[in-house]
Amino acid sequence: MTVSIALVTARDALPLDEDMPPLASALAALGARVDAPFWDDANVDWGRYDMAVLRSTWDYVERIDEFLDWADRCSGLTRLLNTPQVVRWNTDKHYLVHLGRQGVPVVPTRFVEPGIDVDAQFAAFLAGGAGSTSTGEPTAFRDFVVKPSIGAGSRDAARYRREEADAALAHLRRLVGAERRSAMLQPYLDRVDDHGETACVHFGGVYSHSFRKGPLLRAGSGLVKGLFAPEQITSRDPDDEERRVAAAACAALPLAAPLYVRVDLIRDREGQPVVLEVEMTEPSVYLLHAPGSADRFARTILANGTKRQNQPETNSRNTSASKL
Repeated sequence: MTVSIALVTARDALPLDEDMPPLASALAALGARVDAPFWDDANVDWGRYDMAVLRSTWDYVERIDEFLDWADRCSGLTRLLNTPQVVRWNTDKHYLVHLGRQGVPVVPTRFVEPGIDVDAQFAAFLAGGAGSTSTGEPTAFRDFVVKPSIGAGSRDAARYRREEADAALAHLRRLVGAERRSAMLQPYLDRVDDHGETACVHFGGVYSHSFRKGPLLRAGSGLVKGLFAPEQITSRDPDDEERRVAAAACAALPLAAPLYVRVDLIRDREGQPVVLEVEMTEPSVYLLHAPGSADRFARTILANGTKRQNQPETNSRNTSASKL
């Protein structure tokens, strides 16, 4: 029987998703039928699919509650990967605290929550006080980053110099105060300007490939417009230490091995890799930069099975999904 798979996307994201064509082609070559429905399309009957795989739902950030509710509903109708449990854990970057406590090296981060003294937290950060993910942050750093705890594509994130502290504090006050969002303060680890980020991709708990992302946050560049910041992507072979840290991050997850994980690493001041992000919701995995990766991803998707055995089939038609 032909397996029907939804590669879930968003209206504005589908034309920008470079992974969609090679992944859809690889799945079709293995005999699957593939659509690309929009997650927020009320006309989509998710029960008609054997499996729904989150791919480029990049507009969820400003609608996080709606997106999480949808994930729960979709999971009740078909097999959603990654699962709603993974998505809930991963869309909030407080997971860095968990990873740090598990001994995984992460970028030093201070989380600033609604209802606390934002100005005092900001002053303590600039003074080098202990943060949320480590017992001590660097006592001296020139540049730093302000961004929301729930975010994607570097949206609403900005890099500041110390002399721009007033602008940074206004940004932080808006996120935490006016918008009631949790925010993050991180020293800008400037080795990324030369080395970039190393992204290590795992499918089904097995390492697949890596690529290099150029630095995203330029000093004085302001906030990102659109769904994500423009990225400079090239192929890269990670060194042994990068592979070790990426594997340690995957091993420290409090969840069963997800279908896909992308671990983004940068270098600290000593040149050691540290985790910037672990992406398990809708990451680009840049299949075109890694020969064979689309086939690996497709085979891993099909190996993860289909909808739960007790899930009734439906014969209803869906005319709103984008065919690939």
